[in-house]
Amino acid sequence: MATPHARGVIYIHSAPKALCSHLEWAVGRSLGRAVNFEWAEQSVMPGARRAEFYWEAPAGTGAALATAIRGWEHLRFEVTEDPTPRSDGGRWMHTPDLGIHYSQMDTVGNVVIPEDRVRYAMEVASGDAFELQRELDIALGSAWDDELEPFRHASDDAAVVWLHKVG
Repeated sequence: MATPHARGVIYIHSAPKALCSHLEWAVGRSLGRAVNFEWAEQSVMPGARRAEFYWEAPAGTGAALATAIRGWEHLRFEVTEDPTPRSDGGRWMHTPDLGIHYSQMDTVGNVVIPEDRVRYAMEVASGDAFELQRELDIALGSAWDDELEPFRHASDDAAVVWLHKVG
């Protein structure tokens, strides 16, 4: 049976200029073809660059892309993979301070917390509502979202990309 194709986006929120070509090479190697990003200045962090890159490849490529570009110092990124009829979607977020976080995503982009993770949070909380909230914030990746949010808004002036197929 053929592996279904998935689509996604790589958001490089901030990268040192010297790292840009290395990121393109790592992404290209994961996709099996050369890629070129359209780099722009990152207004939130002077001297840093930002880029968005839309990809299409076999399902599971999002994880390979996140693995290929994680671990570099001073790099903030997100990789998304849309769900397919046979696979869940996902989002990988990375910041220098927090490392990497993975979230399963449903068909409309909501984070899905697996039952075992919810049960673990309840067990660790032992009836303490504040501890339960802390555990669920970790499961949702709230700290990553908080750190990346200012960098996301820096792309508000980026060109609009029209979707060619919805649904």
